[in-house]
Parts: sequence; C-alpha cells; structure tokens
Amino acid sequence: MKLDQYADEFRTAELSRTEDGVLTVRLRYREGPLIWTALAHREFPRLLDAVKSDEGNRVVILTGTGDAFIRTPEGYGEVYRTGKVTPADWERGIGEATRILHGVADLGIPLIAAVNGPVTGHSELVLLCDLVLCTEDTYFQDAAHFVGGLVPGDGMQVLWPMVLGPVRARHFLLTGEPLPAAEALALGVVGEVLPRERLLERAAQLARRLAAADPLVLRHTRELLYRPIRRALHDELLPGLGIEAYVSLSRSPQFE
Repeated sequence: MKLDQYADEFRTAELSRTEDGVLTVRLRYREGPLIWTALAHREFPRLLDAVKSDEGNRVVILTGTGDAFIRTPEGYGEVYRTGKVTPADWERGIGEATRILHGVADLGIPLIAAVNGPVTGHSELVLLCDLVLCTEDTYFQDAAHFVGGLVPGDGMQVLWPMVLGPVRARHFLLTGEPLPAAEALALGVVGEVLPRERLLERAAQLARRLAAADPLVLRHTRELLYRPIRRALHDELLPGLGIEAYVSLSRSPQFE
C-alpha cells in the first residue's frame, strides 16, 4: 500500500511523510486534540495496518494536536453504566483493543511518541512506543478507568507495572492522580522532557537517525526488545479485557 492510498482515510489522524521515510501521525479530533471515542477506537487498528503495509515507512512519529496528546471525554465511564454499551459492542471493542496493542508491538518499525501535552486516557499507546519524548507541561493520568468506574484491563494493567513497578503502578491506577513530566522522567516513563518548541525537532532528529540505520539490525533489535512485552500482552491482555467487559456489563441496568 502507498501513502496516497490511505493518508486521507482517517478522521482522527493526519499523516505526512518525509523523503527519508519518517511518517508523522498527528492525532486529532476535528481541528483540536484527540478526544478518545469509539471513532478513534475503530480507526486506530486500520491505521496501524496501513502503516505496516507501506514499505515506504521507515520510522513513525506519533504526536497530538494543540495542547494535549489524548483527552478522555467527560463522563467516559458513565456511558458504560447506562445500558447503551451492549455485549456486541464489547465484543467489537475487545477485538479492536487487541488489534491496537498487538499492532503497535508488531509494527516492525520504530515508533517515537512526541507527547505534546496531557495524556488522560489510553496512555498504554505511549508506553508501547520505542522512544518517548514529552513537553514540560505533559502529565499522565488514567481518568478513564478505576476512578471512572471501569476496570483498567485494556493493557493498562500490563504495561504500567512493567514501567513503574507494581507498587507505584497500583498507586497510579487506583488513585487516578496525575503523573507530571518531571516525575515521569525520573521513573522511566519518558526518555526526555523538552520545551514545547523543541519537541518535534528532537523527534525528527531521532527519527532520521533510526531511519538511517541498517534495516535488518533495526528490525531485529526492535524484535528482541519487544519480546517481553509481547509475552505479557499474550498472557494478560485478553483476560483483562474480558474482566473489564464483564464488570461493566454487570453494572448495566439491563443486567441488574
């Protein structure tokens, strides 16, 4: 597949690529920061499939629009307790979530997160990236799960303990408190914290360096580094998603 065949296919991402194969994926909702909704959930697996199928892509920079990377909609967890989210919806969502997380891990080329501001939902996408840069005003927060009435089963329970350690990860997931950029750097969540005006410049610099590397060495280095992540996702992702769906449906009025 070629870039011009899929570049305009996504409402939640804007795509552009340099001559050396660095693809920038800018997440968005209309003209502003991405608000993670069912639309983003549906589109992201297809986006990953398209990126992987295009041999012209050597490195991906994943960034956001405006002053935030990903925002969680107000009352995100509440909709799951209204009965509007059916078992069929959960089945589709579980399939999409599985494709997203495994799709990032199996992308085959490096993914650089240029986090341009707060991440209040789906921060597992950042944790799956090969290199993570963020702005000074970035913070990470799981506002979508436990504090919103949902079990954090969609990879959060796998990846945050791998990065933070089990004790600090439980604190993060159960309190829903923000994790500021400086603390995220100290704890190993991000690799660099940068002024906003330098974020994409630094991401592009690192991307060019990776794009110039021997493709075979790069691909197999990434393959080795992701083996523990793949094993953890294989063992824990689907059970976590199933528990998240079960608990959510059990709280729905139609099943009370």
